[in-house]
Amino acid sequence: MKILGMNLKKGVVKALPESLDDLWHLFNVVAPNDEVYAQTTREVKVEGEYARPQEGRRVSVFLGVEVRDVAWDRSLNRLRVHGIVCEAPEKVSVKGSHHTLNLTVNKPVTIVKPQWPKHHLDRLKMASRAKGPPLLVMSIDDEEYCVAVLRQYGVDVRVEARMRLPGKRQAEQRTKAMRGALKEALKALRDEWTKTRSPIVVLGPGFVKNEFVGYARREDPEVAKDIVDVKSVNSAGVAGIGEALRSGVFTKALGHVRIGEESRFMEEVLARVGRGKMDVTYGFDDVRRASLFGAVERLLLADAKLRGASVEERLTLEQVMREVEEKAGEIMIVSAEHEAGKKLLALGGIAALLRFPIG
Repeated sequence: MKILGMNLKKGVVKALPESLDDLWHLFNVVAPNDEVYAQTTREVKVEGEYARPQEGRRVSVFLGVEVRDVAWDRSLNRLRVHGIVCEAPEKVSVKGSHHTLNLTVNKPVTIVKPQWPKHHLDRLKMASRAKGPPLLVMSIDDEEYCVAVLRQYGVDVRVEARMRLPGKRQAEQRTKAMRGALKEALKALRDEWTKTRSPIVVLGPGFVKNEFVGYARREDPEVAKDIVDVKSVNSAGVAGIGEALRSGVFTKALGHVRIGEESRFMEEVLARVGRGKMDVTYGFDDVRRASLFGAVERLLLADAKLRGASVEERLTLEQVMREVEEKAGEIMIVSAEHEAGKKLLALGGIAALLRFPIG
């Protein structure tokens, strides 16, 4: 994401989202009662001697809305910001009416807040530092394969398919069927790779993943050159990707992808809960108590909990976040779009790794 301008004294940040990940970050930054400004289209009534009654036409205008609701539209790759028009050209006469801004990639947007929370600024800065395309994953064995994109907000599954192969005793038929299955899997991978030219990780149990890599190198060297890692996991498909995230398999290849870091810290929370040594806590009341003692080393907060909170609840959560930061703790906002975020929501949406046990 490009930060085109920032004047925090006036509460103004202007940004240019350059990817779906950037739209996801904006989804978690824009909140009710903010003002958002962008170029949009609006139907206006046509006035004139020959105009039909109630006839209108759509014109391109720059509008500002006071936000009432924000919706993440993954199917159309856009962010829908609905609110009350607070600024508009006089010629369209729509001030005070409802309007929805559709924010898309490569469309500048200006956000105005009475006060910018630190975690919102940190998220924008993180997005502006993110480099390179998302990571592509092929998770495959002799029963299924899955092609997915690892974005900063979660796992975007693009293709899932079963592989129906003859038994191992039917060697000739199995070999022929395997070639056909590898051909289909490679085509699915290429279709996604051509969109982003992303680095690729291939994973799965057994030898099929290696057979796939060898097949790709023979049949499609252009795609194969972007295979940066091949890893073993116990499962294929979506389950294999989840296992790889939990175990840190993607650490080398992920680099800029936030989801890997979130998954690792969430697994640490669950591991400490399992050990029962009182060096972890979860649920708002217990986390707040730990923050008052200065015990919180890292606070994990689900974005869905923060985004869905009422104004009063959000202010309380942000107060706890400030207390943690003032006592040298770190904050991690975890996306509820992937497995780690869902696990955090099951713990109440908030958890903390502690510097020392508290009773």
